[in-house]
Amino acid sequence: MSPENKIHEVHSHVHGPNCGHTAVQHDDHVDYLHDGHLHHMEANRVYEHQISVSGSNPAKCTPAHDCGEHEKGHKHGLNCGHEAVPHGDHVDYLVEGHLHHPHGDHCDDHSALEMKAA
Repeated sequence: MSPENKIHEVHSHVHGPNCGHTAVQHDDHVDYLHDGHLHHMEANRVYEHQISVSGSNPAKCTPAHDCGEHEKGHKHGLNCGHEAVPHGDHVDYLVEGHLHHPHGDHCDDHSALEMKAA
């Protein structure tokens, strides 16, 4: 089963407009960020999605990236205040619409996501 077809079991919340979760454009549909997962609703099921590594959202090292969006010394991780986003084989963090990936002593910029009205 491909990662895009993995069903998220035991999920009573229905994602959609005004559900309270961050909505992002993902390929030809809208997905919702929820507890470190990217959820897609279809046929009353919740599917686990991830942002693909691509030209739009690369997974390259960008040591010169200026993380001016948050204070110096900020470390992304559990409870850092930024939403976790599955991206390829790793997790990025959403900072003002951009994917930040912690890498050594800096953040890599894995580019922007298209945000949708929640």
